[in-house]
This record gives sequence, structure tokens and C-alpha cells, in this order.
Amino acid sequence: GATGVAAARPGATGAAAAGLASGAASPFQRLAQARRMRDLRGDGGVLKEVLRPGAGEAVPPDASVAVKYSGYLKYADEPFCTNCYRKIPHLMKLGKDITLCGLEVGLLTMRKGELARFVFMPDYAYGKLGCPPLIPPNATVLFEVELLDFLDSAESDGFFALTAEQQGMFPLQKVLKVADTEREFGNYLFRQQRFPDAKDRYKRAYSILRRSPSSEAEQCQIDASKLPVLLNLSLTYLKLERPVQALNYGEKALEIDQRNAKALFRCGQACLCMTEYEKARDFLVRAQHIQPFNHDINNELKKLA
Repeated sequence: GATGVAAARPGATGAAAAGLASGAASPFQRLAQARRMRDLRGDGGVLKEVLRPGAGEAVPPDASVAVKYSGYLKYADEPFCTNCYRKIPHLMKLGKDITLCGLEVGLLTMRKGELARFVFMPDYAYGKLGCPPLIPPNATVLFEVELLDFLDSAESDGFFALTAEQQGMFPLQKVLKVADTEREFGNYLFRQQRFPDAKDRYKRAYSILRRSPSSEAEQCQIDASKLPVLLNLSLTYLKLERPVQALNYGEKALEIDQRNAKALFRCGQACLCMTEYEKARDFLVRAQHIQPFNHDINNELKKLA
């Protein structure tokens, strides 16, 4: 999308502010004056109006964001760029996937669930040259942006930049946080049905949770983080039609919790895919004993029968 077009960084000119003050106001500038949009930079270059407030913390600088956006030129009813046709938009990393300066400035003020309208002056949009043929020179643009979600990956990025030795010395609580962030990335990719990418994120999370604990209490904390990662890996390998790996990760989950109905169910599904019917029945019956009214387990047993 056009958000990926490298935007000119803001210069030292006060042209945007001067334009707002002058009598020759554009439709966008009149909109900004009429609605008293908030000036985010103090130079009139990035203006914001909250259409629906969000909740929680504002987006941190190193986050990856899931946003729906539409960008408009002056006088245009149709957007020149939009991703609103996507049910679940791709995660985009600030400073890497989003290079439109004004959009990055705006996103750093947003909270989950927020819907906002922004006006970006040329210095914060596509600059003096524009982006022909789509964006004319010196274009002021309006963006409507909905922040669906964000993941703060600063700690995770920092961790994976370390050597193996440095990673081993990382405090456990921070390791658990990094693993949880990687699992959340995996979950997001899984919901987009990008199963190979989700699998890679889950495996990254699992790899850092294989450290040796210094106490039984640490082992319990590691196992508590490891269990959902193993269950997710098992399910992802089922989606990838690789039942041997699905069974392997399901059995690793059972080593942590032998009465985990999800793990038993995944193992049963994997064995069914491998036509190992006796083994499949054993896993599924054990799962049914724990959750006798589980619709999915009962359906799988009917399929097996």
C-alpha cells in the first residue's frame, strides 16, 4: 500500500503552519480549523481528531501494529490506498513497514480500539515530489486509521540480537515475557492462516523456554509458559498436514500435564491422520474422560468409529 512509500522526513520549514494561518486555506485546512484538530507536532504538520477513543496504553515506539487505514487526496471520495478489504490486516512494524512519517507520528498517540482521522501536510506525507502517478507533488493527505491491536516487540527484538551466552544470562521473567510475545505473534499469524510463519514464531518461543531451571519454582514457571506453546505447535502442524510433528509436540505437552484434554485431543487427531486407529482411540477416550461433553472430542470419536 501507499503507506509503504518512503516519505520525506519533516524539514525545518514552517510552511504547514503558515498555510493554516493564511487566508488561502485548502478544504483539508478548513476541516482542521473547523474541527479544531489536535496539532501533534506543534508545526501544523500532523493533525488529529479522535473519532472513537481506545483503551489501555499508547502504542510504544518499537511495536508491530494491526491497523485498518484509508488514505484520501483533496476532493477525492475514493481512497488512493486502503487495506479495509482485509479481514485481519498484516502486522506492520513501526519504522520498517510503515515509512509514512505522519502515520508513524499519529500511531504513537493511539490506543487499542481507537479510530482517528489525521491530516498530514506534505512534509509528513509524500513530500515535494509526491509519488507519481498516484500522489501529486506537495499533496496534503487525510488518513482514517483504526488501531485493532499492537504487540510491543522491543524486548523480543533485543533478546534475539544477543549471543546464545548472553541469552542464557537473561533474567527468567524477561525470558518468559519474550516467549509470550513470540507466542502472541504466532497466534496473530495463525488467525491469518499463515501457518508456516506461525509455526516459526512458536518454535522461537519454544527454543528459548528450553533453558535449565535453577529451582523447582523456576521449572513450574517455564512449564506454564511452555505448555500453550506446545499445544499451539501441535495444532499448527495439524493445519500443515504434518501429523508426525503434531503428535510429537502433543506428547511433549502431555509430559508437562498428562491430563491435558487439548493435548490428548491433538494427539488423537494426529494418530487419526496417520491411520493409527487404536492409538487415536486411546488418546480420544482419555480426553473424553476428562471432558465428557466436549463437542469436538465426541465428534472425533464418531469419525473414528
